[in-house]
Amino acid sequence: MTYFFETYGCQMNSAESAALALVLRERGWSAAENGESADLVLLNTCSVRQTAEQRVMGRLAQYQALKKKRRGLGQAFTLIVAGCMAERLGDSLREKFNAVDYVMGTAARSVFPVILEILEKGQTSGLMSTALLTGEKPRFSFSASHLEEGPAGQTPFSSFVPIMHGCNNYCSYCIVPYVRGREISRNPAAIMEEIRLLGERGIRAITLLGQNVNSYRFDDGAGGVTDFPALLELAVRETEKSPIRWIRFLSSHPKDLSPQAIRVMADHPVFCRHLHLCVQHGSNVVLAAMNRRYTREQYLELVDALRQAMPGITLSTDILVGFPGETEEDLERTLDLMERVKFHYAYMYHYSPREGTAAYDLPGRIGEEVKRERLARVIALQKKHTQELLKQRIGSRETILIEGISRKNADELIGRTERDEMVAVPGTSTAAGSFVQVSLSSLRGNTFRGVMCSNHRTKEELFYALATD
Repeated sequence: MTYFFETYGCQMNSAESAALALVLRERGWSAAENGESADLVLLNTCSVRQTAEQRVMGRLAQYQALKKKRRGLGQAFTLIVAGCMAERLGDSLREKFNAVDYVMGTAARSVFPVILEILEKGQTSGLMSTALLTGEKPRFSFSASHLEEGPAGQTPFSSFVPIMHGCNNYCSYCIVPYVRGREISRNPAAIMEEIRLLGERGIRAITLLGQNVNSYRFDDGAGGVTDFPALLELAVRETEKSPIRWIRFLSSHPKDLSPQAIRVMADHPVFCRHLHLCVQHGSNVVLAAMNRRYTREQYLELVDALRQAMPGITLSTDILVGFPGETEEDLERTLDLMERVKFHYAYMYHYSPREGTAAYDLPGRIGEEVKRERLARVIALQKKHTQELLKQRIGSRETILIEGISRKNADELIGRTERDEMVAVPGTSTAAGSFVQVSLSSLRGNTFRGVMCSNHRTKEELFYALATD
């Protein structure tokens, strides 16, 4: 039997899709080339923005028509909607699209094997609720592995490692706490075991994941508590025994990034010199209305601390404009903060009301035209900063991790620096996951062109280079 996944939204969804795919492969299922030919189609969905849900609705309409066509040919397939949108809308999705057989919310992974057993016995779902499959409300549990399979014939070289789930912050614009639930931290022993197994598979880079990784805190019930800095120290010790050379983590909430975590990063070159640190806005008035629980001054102090501890670290961020009540002065404060920090890149978007969030009923909504105009100014400034920062890097020598062959040019390889910069170098074949030294010779758009300097380096040589560059 065959399966096909479509994954929308964040890296956590990608990790969870990988875990579900592993369950299928262990049961003897194989991946289909597309949804049109699969026996099982799963859409792992996102609810962060309305546009993400609209894309899924469009795909469900297409699968509805496909299912009707295949039924006429005696080739019915099972359609599952999973993830945040499934959690938010529940069985109303099946009321709108009768082609949907199962709706799996964010905590319903435990029912997935039950669904597969039903399908493997040749039964149909009969539009059965996932709650009825187990007789109880599912509780979230972490999977043992989240390693995605690489392209055909290739061994994967990087992996996500979820360390926590859910969010306690309740930012007023955000739906995540309502669809992911309260924070749950994963047992550090299980995290280290997954890292160990990834090392045995030859993984070279990992990313620790959570809706707010900095607030990780595991209580073993016997007086032992592991916080985020302590977990980072454990990860360092585990990777010392493996081929894993780079560790990243996201997402980071500014209010929870501690001096201790910064010190651990600075002390160990296994941590990449890049951090995604979501600021969202530069006005204290708007930050308070967003319930972000830090000020622009505190954010700027945090940036200074990071750059003092790790000179050369690059920062990226999220910026949300057009929040209810935002004034022109508030926007100017955001532009001013951007000028002070100079992010390498940013994810920029304007406010979109999400029913069920605290901001949904706030007065002072900004008109669409004004929101688009303000967003355009933010984007233009960020493009200027990105180009300025990248041009300053031309001529430097960097270690990059080769990710594969360029999609635009078969004679080029694509790699990434630890500072999260893309580099294209001449080459036609590669084993993804090789570390090489390059000289950044020119810039095309936001991608460097590089010249290869040396071949693969040992872990000790790489760490020495990172510590002395």
